[in-house]
Amino acid sequence: MTGPRNHQVRQTIPRAAPATEVRAALRDIAGLGGFFAVRLGGPDVGWHPVTESYARGFPDLVAATAARHRSPELRLGASIAQLGHAARLWSPVLACTVLHGIVPDLSGLQRADEGPALRLPDATGQYAERVPRLADELYGAVMTGQLDVLRAGLRVKVAPRLLDGNSASALVEAGRAILVARPGARERLTVLIDELLRTRRLAGTGRITGPELTFRRRSCCLYYRAPAGAKCGDCGLLDRTAHGTQHTDD
Repeated sequence: MTGPRNHQVRQTIPRAAPATEVRAALRDIAGLGGFFAVRLGGPDVGWHPVTESYARGFPDLVAATAARHRSPELRLGASIAQLGHAARLWSPVLACTVLHGIVPDLSGLQRADEGPALRLPDATGQYAERVPRLADELYGAVMTGQLDVLRAGLRVKVAPRLLDGNSASALVEAGRAILVARPGARERLTVLIDELLRTRRLAGTGRITGPELTFRRRSCCLYYRAPAGAKCGDCGLLDRTAHGTQHTDD
């Protein structure tokens, strides 16, 4: 007589992460710096859906950015405002994914009525290990779901590949900040950023030039055009001027 067979029970890991884990991840990575901070919950007063700002073209941030850099060019203000916003999106998404294995859901994202701060009324997200194509998921969350919508709403003409270069620059800079704070994440960061830089419109925007995630983009954010501006460390203008060629912003 044979005894009962031992059946191995396969545990199914849910795709959605509990809100408690998402909140814990976002609170932890907020300590990495201002661009990583996303307000969670709290009163709705003083906040509005970020999509409303996108539809208006970020006019307040564009004008404020141009004024802060003492530039009459709203195009410069639009570029640098978009670059800063891209950093505020990529930083928490990349850090939560790499350090905590959680991809936060940005679909309900809100923006402060005054200033660039961001807020999530509810903490939702999914486990990164349950996402079949992780780079595509992150691209969709940040580029398709957010930055593409902002691009469509801009009232100031800015070259599309310049904005793509800004998005790539913000992505890599977020990765560098994570690497400095959590060097043990180097392999995961490098692999994911490399894959993202080969995804759709991020492809061809620039290249990683060193193990510390130094980057050289193919375009320029226009900061050098401000009265007190300069070329950024990853600026494509550095290579072009070094070879005696003329830089364009298109």
